[in-house]
Amino acid sequence: MEHAPWPTIPALLDDAAARFADDEAFSDGSVSLSFAELVVSIRQNAKALMAWGVEPGDRVAIWAPNTLEWIQAALAVHCAGATLVTVNTRFKGSEAAYILNRSKARLVFTVSDFLDTDYASILQSRDDLDHLEHIVVLHGSAHDDAEDREAFLARADQITEAQRAERAAAVGPNDLCHVLFTSGTTGAPKGVMLEHQAVCTVYHNLCNVFDLRHGDRMLVVLPFFHSFGLHVGILAAFMRGMTILPHLVFDPDAVMQRVQDDRVSVFPGPPTVFQAMLQSPNREKYDLSSLRCVTIGAAGFPPTLVTDIIEKLGVPEVRNGFGITESSGTVSLVPAGEPPEVVTNTVGKPLPGLEVKIVDADGNALAPGEQGEVLVRGYTIMRGYLDDPEATAQAIDPDGWFHTGDIGLFRSDGNLVITDRLKDMFTVGGFNAYPAEIEATLAKHPGVAQVAVIGVADERLGDVGMAFVIPTGPDVTADEILTFARAEMANFKVPRYVHFVTELPLNATGKVLKTELRVQARAILAS
Repeated sequence: MEHAPWPTIPALLDDAAARFADDEAFSDGSVSLSFAELVVSIRQNAKALMAWGVEPGDRVAIWAPNTLEWIQAALAVHCAGATLVTVNTRFKGSEAAYILNRSKARLVFTVSDFLDTDYASILQSRDDLDHLEHIVVLHGSAHDDAEDREAFLARADQITEAQRAERAAAVGPNDLCHVLFTSGTTGAPKGVMLEHQAVCTVYHNLCNVFDLRHGDRMLVVLPFFHSFGLHVGILAAFMRGMTILPHLVFDPDAVMQRVQDDRVSVFPGPPTVFQAMLQSPNREKYDLSSLRCVTIGAAGFPPTLVTDIIEKLGVPEVRNGFGITESSGTVSLVPAGEPPEVVTNTVGKPLPGLEVKIVDADGNALAPGEQGEVLVRGYTIMRGYLDDPEATAQAIDPDGWFHTGDIGLFRSDGNLVITDRLKDMFTVGGFNAYPAEIEATLAKHPGVAQVAVIGVADERLGDVGMAFVIPTGPDVTADEILTFARAEMANFKVPRYVHFVTELPLNATGKVLKTELRVQARAILAS
């Protein structure tokens, strides 16, 4: 393992501003900023946060899409000594409120004009935000007691540069940088507490393994609120001196046009992004020759995808890996130069300096080729779940091993293979969907007596949800349940199918046998 030269994110920003001062850090349409300019703007945002009253250790949230203002506001949170809390832009009001309340965020940056949704008004209409004190609107109009970005930034004049620098320098390597929320098997999202030094070291090593280079131009379709979007899409750019090219909403033709026009060289994304590009009838119209490498970062994609990316999109390098939020977003990586077979069939080798082992049900280490639970230990592992010592103790054993719940094996060549989903999780278009969370929401519908949700294969999205529902009466319809679901949860969580049953298969302890439901689902979809 090579330790990062920066103990904290503020130190990383200072170093990038010095090393890459005149290099392009950000480009989007007519807007272009050098690293020096971008860091100056981040510092202004940090001063405004300090002037408003943000103190070291406070939590500040952001609920907004991939924009320049997201980068400026989010990284300013670190420079002000506070902890960043990210909120999924697909969340509905109740889901966002849960994150804000759970994290005790004092201030939130948001927008009022993304995909015809006014997030600021959604928050202002709620009376259950117990800790939120202030809303800053990064884009769109601010009204009522929200503050627009210009007025917020005007506060920066109250703080001197010396005060700002002193606050940033006081941030320590073991201080929290992010609280990133992820759902567990209980269905209640848990806040993963990550520290500055760990995050800097993880992504310094990732940059080395993936051979990310100074001058690379990186298209970021992955949302900034996501671990990989935040860490690789933003922080890695500062580490290597790469240009960040954000993209708001994925469309295959628009993305290929962007690759051509902006000479994109690096493109991380979920498998569905590249499948959509390959399936576009207009694919051959675009010049994609600038693409040096793409990163698909997932297990369980079609076996032909890697060779199709290389042969049909003309991309020389495809990289893969495996990550969980609790391990600062990364566990293993397929490095540059590996053949397509390794990229397709494995998720690579553990990050340098990280311990990974496969164990049986009794905790005994297994030999290569033997399948069991994947355990991880080392510098990447979270401090714990926010305000949840019980869940932390369940996840991290007394010897420091984090129990991922993933099932996998090591090949004889040392590469890790993930063979089953994390605790029944399924992935919809690159977004993780957790059945227990979906079930808890659907159970609130008066027509639902019992419900169990599984993921079923979908050619376009990878997986989609199927809900097996025991209704409360004969008049309950699938449409009303789906309408309810769309109003209560993000679209990727809404089941594609609702199937009514009179009973759910249970084991002796009353647990739903989802293996049997998967068999039923295959029969239903085949009929």
